[in-house]
Amino acid sequence: MQLSRDAILLQEKRGGFVEKHTAHTAYTLLAGVPVELTRKNIRRIHLRVRGEDGQVTLSAPPGVPRSVLERFVGDNADWIGQKRRELQALPKRQPHRYRTGETIWLWGERRILVESAERMEGFRLQDGRAFLWLPPGAAEARRVHLAHEAYRRELARAIGEVLPGLSAQTGLAAEEWRIKNMKTRWGTCNIRARRIWLNLQLAAKPRRCLEYVLLHELLHLVERYHNRRFYALLDRYMPSWRETRALLNRSQGNL
Repeated sequence: MQLSRDAILLQEKRGGFVEKHTAHTAYTLLAGVPVELTRKNIRRIHLRVRGEDGQVTLSAPPGVPRSVLERFVGDNADWIGQKRRELQALPKRQPHRYRTGETIWLWGERRILVESAERMEGFRLQDGRAFLWLPPGAAEARRVHLAHEAYRRELARAIGEVLPGLSAQTGLAAEEWRIKNMKTRWGTCNIRARRIWLNLQLAAKPRRCLEYVLLHELLHLVERYHNRRFYALLDRYMPSWRETRALLNRSQGNL
């Protein structure tokens, strides 16, 4: 599931641009616009603009000629510009430094950080506050590490509570799940290994957002693509998924 995208990588050569490829995606220039182009088995061309950097992504069937894609992007240039301006107008979120008095988030609720050097180092989320114990002069990276480990424990506990119910509801089960701090996705599913990855940032979001992401990735075990069948399954198991997705993307919480 996409979150945003790092700045596109383009290499200039002899006055033009050269495509940079990954396993599934080509980064290229279409109608003068840097585009992340994905070829996959879908029926129509899909154009999106996402992330703080206004990354343009294009999904297209394998047989569509490049000339058609060029024309499609060119025809939508005004729309792309409008969406980029809207994204740039949104307030930028800064990473937390985890200092006394700072507001942080857990499951969509505000917590005030209280710092102390009176006991062994640690980080605890309790009673509407967050407590950080550190020796004097501790490095900034140590603060972030302790906080993120506390969030990891919270998220792991919640996954352990939510996932069995979703598996019982859908009849789908992953072989394993893991957590990592991701910049571009809320979750991913390795279909062959039946492994789900969850973004650590979900611990700052309302808990029903975690339920939505888990369901989304579970359904990829039976439907790889975001097609009509996939969205029908989402409608069946979580009729309010659109509202929850909107909440996930607009809520303030971050680590």
